[in-house]
Amino acid sequence: MKTKIMYYVHGTTTDNAEKLCSGWKEALLNELGKEQALNLGNVIRNKKIKFDVLFTSDLKRAVESANIAFPEYEKITDSRLRECNYGDLDGKHKSLVVYEEHVDTPFPNGESLKNVEKRMRDFIEFVKKNYAGKTIGVIAHRAPQLALEVITKRMSWEEANKNDWRKTGDWQPGWEYIIEDDNDQSLS
Repeated sequence: MKTKIMYYVHGTTTDNAEKLCSGWKEALLNELGKEQALNLGNVIRNKKIKFDVLFTSDLKRAVESANIAFPEYEKITDSRLRECNYGDLDGKHKSLVVYEEHVDTPFPNGESLKNVEKRMRDFIEFVKKNYAGKTIGVIAHRAPQLALEVITKRMSWEEANKNDWRKTGDWQPGWEYIIEDDNDQSLS
């Protein structure tokens, strides 16, 4: 049985506009971010995409994006969908937050990308157990999305970082990930 995850990133925040990486630090959407969320909702409704359930990270920027984009849905907040904890670098300039250096090594007083992957594997197991065969909407952040790339497409973190749409400019209004049933070895 296949479960579909439709993944969306939160809108632009005040920190993003200042080239800061928020991590677990709370950051609010700026006016552009609110407009992006509203446009996202319109695009998804025009495509007639419907969710059986909608999850968001518990960080305000994701919750606010979900509330603006999809007011018609009940939302379930889930801390496993949080951005990577950059620890001492939360709120610092984005040039200091280098994913390639923190695949296995945690950010100072934070976590590694492998830690985020572990959270996302746990989230996927929860989804498989409770929402098998459904279409799941998710609004969250960069690191959890890259973890989904690693898990569902069986790629390395090096490949996921290299192909990150934030680097390649290949943004789109959403990404689709297919979660296979318990026979899928990629989730083991």
